[in-house]
Amino acid sequence: MANDHGEQIRIVQETVAGKEITFAHVMGGPAPIIYQKLGLNPQLDYGSSAIGIMNMTPPESAVIASDIAVKSGNVYLGFADRFTGTLIITGEISDVTSALTEVVDYFRDSLGYVVCQITKR
Repeated sequence: MANDHGEQIRIVQETVAGKEITFAHVMGGPAPIIYQKLGLNPQLDYGSSAIGIMNMTPPESAVIASDIAVKSGNVYLGFADRFTGTLIITGEISDVTSALTEVVDYFRDSLGYVVCQITKR
């Protein structure tokens, strides 16, 4: 992009840490290559498995979310990053959906977070 003077315009985007879950999605029956590329548990029944992924701010919330998720049912904690706020879980479709629902409900009802809708595909 350039302005009338032939100079480039620099745009800086900044994330302001709020209390929110910005992304919550359940991928039902993903291809095995996705598990392999993400380094997730390969010993699953791929036909009935799912990957759940969430992103939240502040990013340390991923620690709380991972605790809630693994205690809510039979899910495997694939990845939790307290620096980016990303959480990935795997398991049966119903267990992953239930775990994400538990996390979203707790963050909304008990912690006062703004939450997004859980999407599925």
